[in-house]
Amino acid sequence: MPSVYIKTYGCQMNERDSEAVAAQLIAKGYTLAASESVADVVLFNTCSVRDLAEQKALRKMENVAAELRRSRPHAVLGFLGCMAQSRGQELVDRLPDVDLVLGTQKFHHAAEYLDELIAGRRDKIVDVAEEQGSQGTIREHLLNGNGRKSVTAFVSIMQGCNQRCTFCIVPDTRGEERSRTIPDIVAECRELVAGAVKEITLLGQIVTSYGKREIPAKDGKSAFVQLLEAVHEIDGLERIRFTSPHPKGYGDDLVEAYGRLPKLVESAQIPVQSGSDRILKLMHRGYTRARFLDIVEKLRRVQPGIGISSDFIVGFPGETEEDFEQTLSLVREVEFDQAYIFKYSKRRDTPAADLAGQVPQAMKEERNERLLQLVNEIARCRYETLVGRKAQILVEGPSRKNPLRLMGRTRCNRIVVFDGAARHRGHLMDVKITRASSFTLYGDPAI
Repeated sequence: MPSVYIKTYGCQMNERDSEAVAAQLIAKGYTLAASESVADVVLFNTCSVRDLAEQKALRKMENVAAELRRSRPHAVLGFLGCMAQSRGQELVDRLPDVDLVLGTQKFHHAAEYLDELIAGRRDKIVDVAEEQGSQGTIREHLLNGNGRKSVTAFVSIMQGCNQRCTFCIVPDTRGEERSRTIPDIVAECRELVAGAVKEITLLGQIVTSYGKREIPAKDGKSAFVQLLEAVHEIDGLERIRFTSPHPKGYGDDLVEAYGRLPKLVESAQIPVQSGSDRILKLMHRGYTRARFLDIVEKLRRVQPGIGISSDFIVGFPGETEEDFEQTLSLVREVEFDQAYIFKYSKRRDTPAADLAGQVPQAMKEERNERLLQLVNEIARCRYETLVGRKAQILVEGPSRKNPLRLMGRTRCNRIVVFDGAARHRGHLMDVKITRASSFTLYGDPAI
């Protein structure tokens, strides 16, 4: 059977989609190739959030196509995901060597379409149409890697986004919000736990919007909190995480859940994007700086040691130095454990692309660097306070940077690297923190 190589750009939802496509193909008899140079099928699962991600994928496909058409002329080349959804036929017109363009609601058709292309029954396939019920079609997981079962897993609970932030193309690439049922999600989680998974991360474009239109509130609890409770009941599951939420989704019921659901870890990744109310309004974010600070204060009251991270966009149209200083002051006030910083990128057909006051690239670069330095400085100080303390980690496997050492994550989502044995993998264990860098801790097993 043919071999396939899948390269993923973008977010954890894209990683999850790629995993599901790979699992489908393996079930059909395909094998996973180590690189595009030896694969019979090369698929790029793409991102459209920033122009840089699109350009990287396009340039990479141009290079791969030029090489493979010389050495392996019958190889099948394809784009999946968000850029495929937004550009569709345009990708084949621009790159005639591309055989498959598959949109965000069509991942479950990957195997059948590739079979048709490889067999020569079809020449090109472009499918970016909407499909009813697509939110419940991606259930396959790759649980076995190098003969070892995964310790953690992502579970997609919904598709789409209704938020319509002025900078974001995602509602156009992922469609409107569509949620799976609680029993369906719980059944998938049970299967994963039966396969030795100890930690599950619930995924959604705005995960806290889960079930808003489909599942009524019950006893003052939103649909999302009801889902957390249901997953929490699964025997053998040790930890629950979720990403990405929206500040508007942090009602008192969710804040309170952090205090009463032991498996819900003390970690919150809440994208704030800016510290300026004026910019937040231009972004159409639906909350104020004061509301965000109130959420953080409530979370820390319920869980004083909670790890809080965030996302920021610098250089949004109209952002003044005063606006940016308000972002810096918010970072100082909250003292995030980590933050992901993005330079504003124009996306076609989004309101922000036409706003006045587009910020020069050099200014975006400068603000990005200043904010990054501040985030790193604060994180380093916060991490250094943990030296000498004991922390519980879930051991995931070898460290990415040093395969001779193991790594795990604390409940607060801090990475800990330590010397350990293969038997530790998949176990909860205590370590004593001996050293810290900006975003990594180093420890020894606590005896």
